[in-house]
Amino acid sequence: MTGNLPKLIMLYKEKLHAWYALTDLRPISWLLGIQVTHDHETRMISLSQEAYIKSIIARFSLADTKVYSTPMVPSTQYSKSDSPVSVTDAARMRKVPYREVIGSLMYASVVTHPNIMFAVSMLSQFLENLGEVHWEVVKQVFHYLSGTHNVVLTYGGEWHNLLGFTDADGASQEHRRAISGHVFIMDGGAVSWSLQKQELVTLSTVEAEYIAAMHATKEGIWLHCLTGDIFPSEPEPMMLYCNNQAMLKLAQDDNYHGHMKHIDIHYHFICNVVEHGLIELQYCPTDDMTMDILTKVLPCWKVMQHVLRLGLCHPCRGVMELEWAGAPTVEVE
Repeated sequence: MTGNLPKLIMLYKEKLHAWYALTDLRPISWLLGIQVTHDHETRMISLSQEAYIKSIIARFSLADTKVYSTPMVPSTQYSKSDSPVSVTDAARMRKVPYREVIGSLMYASVVTHPNIMFAVSMLSQFLENLGEVHWEVVKQVFHYLSGTHNVVLTYGGEWHNLLGFTDADGASQEHRRAISGHVFIMDGGAVSWSLQKQELVTLSTVEAEYIAAMHATKEGIWLHCLTGDIFPSEPEPMMLYCNNQAMLKLAQDDNYHGHMKHIDIHYHFICNVVEHGLIELQYCPTDDMTMDILTKVLPCWKVMQHVLRLGLCHPCRGVMELEWAGAPTVEVE
């Protein structure tokens, strides 16, 4: 429950308790394996899954002294051709607890660790016939988490309104569908993120970015309305950042739609939203596109850069330091 009148919240609880037996656990501290920490002096809240991540590392016996600085090796492609072709190899790989591992990683990726979402999404494609190569990638993700298990998703410290980032990664994967998604950041931390394979085959990068922006717009409008109710303020358009200039022109200039007549009309919803001033599209250089960490494999320095921007940091430090094997220290005041 939330509100700006504590007495009204208490009255609401009492009315509910009159009908249902409730146990008031007071301010939240643990929820579904997530530790919630409040720092009233600095006005910050952090979410941690350290205990959960340690438990799944121990459960699958994947603890190792080796720590990787990225969840996947950059510039490496994985496909169904890496799956076993012989019956013997396939039977051997079926004994590996691949489904259970992916399910466990997925929970971490959707709650507090968006930095591993792309790896989990890619590995999920091989649930039916995994190969030795895919299992090695799973091990690397766990080695990466071994070095970042105590990283927390933090909100507060510096206030800013809701910001959105949207991006798409062409058709670089075997299924030839663009991978697209969005992330929304508020008060220094990510509050919503999504990654999915697009529902149709696009004919250009512009189309892929355009469709990704449409889906991001729907999520952004909902979040904007929700936060507007919780934190009343002067109405202003939500900022949505994209790193494709042609997509911005397509969404803001009706004359350009002649080149996109083949796209279903509901994808042009974003144009109507921009016209009515509900969102404001802005260009974001590719090097600063936070969404990149959710749509592709990145080198170590970029992983660290975008992890910081998502609001992931070590707890209880005025100066945040992310120290991984083989990687330089990043400090943010």
